[in-house]
Amino acid sequence: MSSAGPIMLDLKGTSISSEEKEMLRHPACGGVILFARNIETPEQVTSLNQQIAAINPSLLRAVDQEGGRVQRLKQGFSELPALRELESKASHFEQAEHRAYHHARVMALETLSVGFDISFSPVLDIATTSSRVIGDRAFHEQPDSIVALASAYIKGMKECGMAATGKHFPGHGSVDADSHIELPVDERDWQTIKDTDLKSFSQLSSELGGIMPAHVIYSQLDKLPAGFSPFWVAKVLREQMSFNGVVFSDDISMKGAETVGDFDDRVSAALDAGCDMVLVCNHPTEAGDALEHVMQHHQSSPSKSQIKTSAARIQSMKASDKNLCIYRDLKQDTRWQTSHSVLFGDSRKSTD
Repeated sequence: MSSAGPIMLDLKGTSISSEEKEMLRHPACGGVILFARNIETPEQVTSLNQQIAAINPSLLRAVDQEGGRVQRLKQGFSELPALRELESKASHFEQAEHRAYHHARVMALETLSVGFDISFSPVLDIATTSSRVIGDRAFHEQPDSIVALASAYIKGMKECGMAATGKHFPGHGSVDADSHIELPVDERDWQTIKDTDLKSFSQLSSELGGIMPAHVIYSQLDKLPAGFSPFWVAKVLREQMSFNGVVFSDDISMKGAETVGDFDDRVSAALDAGCDMVLVCNHPTEAGDALEHVMQHHQSSPSKSQIKTSAARIQSMKASDKNLCIYRDLKQDTRWQTSHSVLFGDSRKSTD
């Protein structure tokens, strides 16, 4: 198996146990995602990421640092506004685009400075008041406005050396249910989804390094949630949209994934649908089992060329070392100073 395996797992705490070290060295492991429980201070999380890299340099190090209610880096980092506020609190749309670009730069520079490769950002869903899980995590209610704001955001990320991951394909914002705790079902037809929720993904696919499908069933089109569906991943995303970046499954421990079967079934279904990397979080025993299951799955299912292609895609998400700023020098970096001033005015709003 190539150096970048298809499983992304998490850690229990702020240090790495001996058992976790073995899992990180496993050939099926390709990434680590950290949560708030793993993060105390900039210095501590920098050290933790360095330890992860020392154990297995090929691992992709990820975090969710969207802004608003979804940001894992808190103490010593900027309190980033929710994406919806970039337009709702702007005096005109051009200002919103400007703020989106600088929000992305602050997020990316701060996240990269402590050793992460990516934040799973941005959310490309439609902002609706009915969705309990998306809401103000999204840029706007209108697809064209989402595209414009997200394009500025992605530009800011890429300029800082971070690849963008759009989520939650083909759109989670138009269903009420939260896929973390239940299985959402979207009953709309293809044309409606294509003209609304899917629009931001299709128009921005060439700018994205990764896409994360939703654990949502689109019942008029397939019986499986999108991340386990060959229709959505292989046909729509790969064939129709010609997307050639990384497809990350959302966390398969979520309630919205349970309909597929047990953890082994979910890993197989995600890989068979065309996902390159499968997230297994908050269940260390099942994550360990998933690593072994992948070894068996790869012997019986995909071709070696497919495995190599996925591994290369995953490695392409690693942060560029060019112009990388470490945390202790961050506030002297002119890019951070400029973007922080635009975003905050400059009140230096951070949690120290």
